[in-house]
Amino acid sequence: MDQPGTAGARGPRGPLAGCLVADFSRVLAGPLATMVLGDLGATVVKVEHPNGDDTRQWGPPFAGAESTYFLSVNRNKRSVVLDLATDEGLSHARHLAARATVLVENFRPGRLAEFGLGYDEVAAANPGVVYCSISGFGGDGTPGAALAGYDFVVQAMSGLMSVTGPAGGPPTKVGVAVVDVLTGLHAAIGILAALGARRDSGRGQLVEVNLMSSALASLVNQASAYLNAGSLPGAMGNRHPSITPYETFATRDGVVAVAAGNDGQFRALCRTVGDEGLCNDERFATNPARVAHRDELVEALELLLAGRPAIEWVELLRSAGVPCGPVNDIDAAFTDARRLGLDPVVEQRGAAGAVRTVANPLELSATPVTYRRPPPALGEDTEEVVSWLRNGAPGQPLDPA
Repeated sequence: MDQPGTAGARGPRGPLAGCLVADFSRVLAGPLATMVLGDLGATVVKVEHPNGDDTRQWGPPFAGAESTYFLSVNRNKRSVVLDLATDEGLSHARHLAARATVLVENFRPGRLAEFGLGYDEVAAANPGVVYCSISGFGGDGTPGAALAGYDFVVQAMSGLMSVTGPAGGPPTKVGVAVVDVLTGLHAAIGILAALGARRDSGRGQLVEVNLMSSALASLVNQASAYLNAGSLPGAMGNRHPSITPYETFATRDGVVAVAAGNDGQFRALCRTVGDEGLCNDERFATNPARVAHRDELVEALELLLAGRPAIEWVELLRSAGVPCGPVNDIDAAFTDARRLGLDPVVEQRGAAGAVRTVANPLELSATPVTYRRPPPALGEDTEEVVSWLRNGAPGQPLDPA
């Protein structure tokens, strides 16, 4: 039975209040998906091996005894240590699955079925369960099921690295595990869709998502260029294959990112840098012409941009309506976000002290996201959850109303 969500002194009820998530996932894609559900009010029970989630050891850097990697995607969860290789641990895991609204897992395809925790087994006891399986290259029974799914490998195999990095340089990965992030978000979307369908049917369903398909979907315009025009894109550094000027430009003291996405913005750019004649040059009059003569246009613009420092150009171009910005490091990025009126950091306090995480970007006017629990220590909540599984009636909530 669903569990009532958090209310009262611990924050407003979120849109997923009453949803119990059994989180059998680890590393990044699954934990990110379940953190999103937790931010939206779900009660999330993170089931960990006695050694803990792999990412607890992924460091440095560490914040105290905990890796900062683990901290990034595990707030709003309880940690329960269950060893599925033991009768007791497996029994508790099955009872948790039988009560769950949602179960999320990213074991090797077919592995949880060996413990009686596959979709068919769980759904037989819990027909309303939304069961989400995350894999690297496809579910059980597919040729890719046996392959280990790691973001870096999938970035390489999906073609993403072939369009990332400097032109003529080696294939380059994105600076974060972006395929895991996208897969986790796709998983959360699929889960929410299945929960919506369950309101009408009363039944859950199996949601499957894999890293390779998520990576291919993320190629968007680059994939479309290949599929529909036979164009095989390559790395272009900071340039855009279909828009110019849309890249970084050197100024007197650094670089600035400029994204003139239409003719009006290009005219405003030319006026601001002091050469309206560029707009009337037939080589630059339209976007296709600008793309065809990209090098000449960039050379002309950088001669003009060399006259001022980057920060001045950002102010002038923004005032003229030209999309642009400085090229920040992460410290400057958070400073900029605050300056722009955003609130990008959540600070919580747990057993290990203060923990800061990046705020959920969703803003819901009636049912806002909440931050009720800091990332848990390994097994921090085992006693509480096991007691609830043993003694709690089927309708008794894990979270108090």
